[in-house]
Amino acid sequence: MKHVTMEFLDEGLNLIDQRKLPGEVTYFRARDYRDVKLAISDMVVRGAPAIGATAAYGVYLAALEYSSEPREDFIPSVKEACDELASARPTAVNLTWAIDRMKDLLDDNADKPVDDILDIVLARAEEIAAEDVKINREMARHGNEIVPAGAQVLTHCNTGALATVGYGTALGVIREAHNSGKGIHVYADETRPRLQGARLTAFELVEEEIPATLIADSVAGTLIRDNKVDLVLVGADRVAANGDTANKIGTYGLSELCAVHGVPFYVVAPTSTIDYNIDSGEEIEIEERPPEEVVEINGARIAPEGIAVYNPAFDVSPAENITGVVTERGIARSPLRESLAEFKE
Repeated sequence: MKHVTMEFLDEGLNLIDQRKLPGEVTYFRARDYRDVKLAISDMVVRGAPAIGATAAYGVYLAALEYSSEPREDFIPSVKEACDELASARPTAVNLTWAIDRMKDLLDDNADKPVDDILDIVLARAEEIAAEDVKINREMARHGNEIVPAGAQVLTHCNTGALATVGYGTALGVIREAHNSGKGIHVYADETRPRLQGARLTAFELVEEEIPATLIADSVAGTLIRDNKVDLVLVGADRVAANGDTANKIGTYGLSELCAVHGVPFYVVAPTSTIDYNIDSGEEIEIEERPPEEVVEINGARIAPEGIAVYNPAFDVSPAENITGVVTERGIARSPLRESLAEFKE
């Protein structure tokens, strides 16, 4: 993608403001960890890998802010900030994964001078960001193996460079297939209610000059039924130990359609998104978003006052509907529990 998703510069984190795309390309500057929490909760930045890297930089900003406190208060204050950051969004496991890594780092270096801790924390945040780009490239390489030449690929929500530090997960596989000359075509779901497909995925596909067609979410079913889709590629916010996968609302329906019509359904996610601490999708907390996201579009109300709204941000696709999970370490296939376990560190 031509634009940088995030960049740490002059003791602040610059994030492309995804709330304003595609109409305006502007950057949100997070000057402290509170700004980072706001950026995550208000979806300035979204996508599990991007959230994790953003949170890591947020921990550094907290450490920088509290570096002038008495020595005995420094680590506890930074850890309190970590807990605040972790509360920004509950479903994406990469958020807590990144923060836990930073907390462990603080514990391991607690006896060192504060200035040294600052350097170590910043280096770890930069390492997590660089790691993400490398992991995405590896996922794209593995995922390209499952994309036939001339494939009609359907994708949901946004899983590209905007959802990561760079390159993308499911959209990274699509980018790799396109760049390798496979002559693919992409159907991009609009992804109500926040329209990440229409606003963000379409934006990336146009920038990358990948042949694509934007569809309303409700069109996907007839395309799959009529054999106009060869495979579905989606991302993930959390994968349970048994392979059940939480992703943007609407993904579950696609997985059911693919199961009925025999269309391969692949999840593309780094191993950091696999939560081995939960046995199944029943244990995944599903975030519920504000009603305004459903009753308004760009501030214009589209539904009558007084109507009740149910707005879950995610749903869970059962493991039996998933053909495979593409990770940086390879592709996990059925039975997913056993296959995913091989990727556990």
